[in-house]
Amino acid sequence: MFGLKTKKPGEFALHWQGTLSDYVTAIVYSPDGKTIAASDGAGEVVLCQGTGLEITVLQKENGRSVDCLAFSQDGQFLAAAGQNGQVNIWQMQPEAPECVTTLENTAVWVDRLAWSPTQNLLAFSLGKYVQVWDAALGEIAITLNFDTSSALDIIWHPDGKRLTVGGYQGVKIWTADDWDDDPYLLTIPSASVAIAWSPDGKYIASGNLDRTITVLEWDNPHPWVMRGFPGKIRQLAWSNVFTKVGAPLLASSSVEGIIVWEKQEDETLGWEGRVLAGHEATIQSIQFQPNSFLLASASADGWVCLWQKAKRQTQVLNGAPKGFSCLCWHPQGHQLAAGGQNGELLIWSKSGRGQGFG
Repeated sequence: MFGLKTKKPGEFALHWQGTLSDYVTAIVYSPDGKTIAASDGAGEVVLCQGTGLEITVLQKENGRSVDCLAFSQDGQFLAAAGQNGQVNIWQMQPEAPECVTTLENTAVWVDRLAWSPTQNLLAFSLGKYVQVWDAALGEIAITLNFDTSSALDIIWHPDGKRLTVGGYQGVKIWTADDWDDDPYLLTIPSASVAIAWSPDGKYIASGNLDRTITVLEWDNPHPWVMRGFPGKIRQLAWSNVFTKVGAPLLASSSVEGIIVWEKQEDETLGWEGRVLAGHEATIQSIQFQPNSFLLASASADGWVCLWQKAKRQTQVLNGAPKGFSCLCWHPQGHQLAAGGQNGELLIWSKSGRGQGFG
């Protein structure tokens, strides 16, 4: 497989690159697209901002990995957490970001966190528990007990009213309007290790340890189950545009393979999958470009592949010889950022656009 030498209109060209101290664990754009945050296995948290993408260090390396990173829905806060159990929250002020809260959690590795898409509520994992921090109150609003295992993934429903947690024996969904009410349970025979709501909130997908995917239509009690994968389902991603039958595409990755699922008009046929072959090592991240069916995949083989209409490979990006670890699209889709296993940070821009950032 070879990277394309010449960039045709609409293809992506390298725009900027930098380096962190260690394996890049997470990379995210702010909601307005003007800032990139990145973290690494040495404990660093940095911001890249401005036309020259100057790097600002929020947290220096400390030998303890930072594993999850997220901006709040309004871009006011950035949260980071990881191996040392701390959840650090910075307020993104114009003059300089300020760390306004540090939530101390001894002897617990915090490896999952997620902001509500409608209000500044931050959910994060604490072993078998999930806590929700309320930015308006500056305190923990609720502690939820997943009970059967550690929380393996955390996401919010797009309406911000339902907190969704995956783990052993299934997915639990709590309602933010009444945290004390029993959660809805989507039962999984093994464990749910990756979960994703479709952008319209109609479907929830669960990637499972027993090499299956479960897709539930929220108003239908009978889920679809997809089988036959070579390993556990590591990544799930929905498109935010719909096919002619009114459903988004669902992309899934397992080991070095990608399968894209498309809902069929005939309900009895469910979802039909097509295989995207090209990677030669474990896929670390997949994500649809906003407002399109263009799918990006980052792999430990050292390639970021772009798949036109989630069908055909149209471009291969490189720059992390030891492998890529994560990727993230700009909110407007004209830039793609990725992190490498040796600390590489790379940003590609769509050809034909100006070189400004944001």
